[in-house]
Amino acid sequence: MVAQAAHESAWGQHEIRNADGSASHNLFGIKAGANWKGAVAEVTTTEFVDGEAHKVKAKFRAYGSYAESFSDYARLISENPRYREVLAQSGSAQAFAQELQRAGYATDPQYAEKLTRTINTTLRLQRAVT
Repeated sequence: MVAQAAHESAWGQHEIRNADGSASHNLFGIKAGANWKGAVAEVTTTEFVDGEAHKVKAKFRAYGSYAESFSDYARLISENPRYREVLAQSGSAQAFAQELQRAGYATDPQYAEKLTRTINTTLRLQRAVT
């Protein structure tokens, strides 16, 4: 989870912001779909359609804290049936990332590769401090 939050937020450098500039606390880039009843932050983002990048305005979930962001991500991944196979791949960073991309978590065709690199970097950093 930490690695994915690092990837999605560019290690905290590009967090989604609310209209007033305050933090949305959305570390995972989770969009606010039609069923989302909470606060939202609307920003310009890059979406890939048929492999081509397009800038679009999108609504993202906004939270009161980073803890809420982590909890919502965990709930989304564990309870949404489209991510069922993702959890089955927890033994391999590459398989986890590939399954997450296959499930439609992100539109970037390089998402799995980029996330795998971040997960592996995070694991190396964790090993270095233990």
